[in-house]
Amino acid sequence: MAPRWLGILVSSDKIVAVDAEVPKTGLLKLVADHSWSLQEGERATAYAIMHQQVSDYVSEHGIKRVVVKESAVSLGGTKKAHLQAAELRGIVIAAAASKTRTEVISKAHISRTFGSRKVDEYLSDSNFWTAELEGKSLRVGSREAAMVLLAARKEK
Repeated sequence: MAPRWLGILVSSDKIVAVDAEVPKTGLLKLVADHSWSLQEGERATAYAIMHQQVSDYVSEHGIKRVVVKESAVSLGGTKKAHLQAAELRGIVIAAAASKTRTEVISKAHISRTFGSRKVDEYLSDSNFWTAELEGKSLRVGSREAAMVLLAARKEK
């Protein structure tokens, strides 16, 4: 069995986590596709709960590597949601890193190094995803979290 990796995409109030078996070559086998929302109420308490949820998931499911999509510069200016996403991303990175090998990878880096197309072109190409994944069905909104896994495997 190939090692299980977790690809994570963070927004201001939720994370998308794609859990897959990642062989050295061949198709990724999708094990799970999750969305975890930040609990309502006091943000510090919600961060603590999310930290625990991520670290528990990594431990309980034998995740060997976590890859988180890095923050990007906002061309329209930094808004509160952008800052909150950065805070939550830090919580997720810390939780994962406390349990296993964890790294961040930027969308721009993937566009430059993964293949001949930009990331958004891969994300919109259903045929690409059919050719790269097996197992459970991947939601369209989770493709970017899966993309960080493909890119990290390529750089391994």
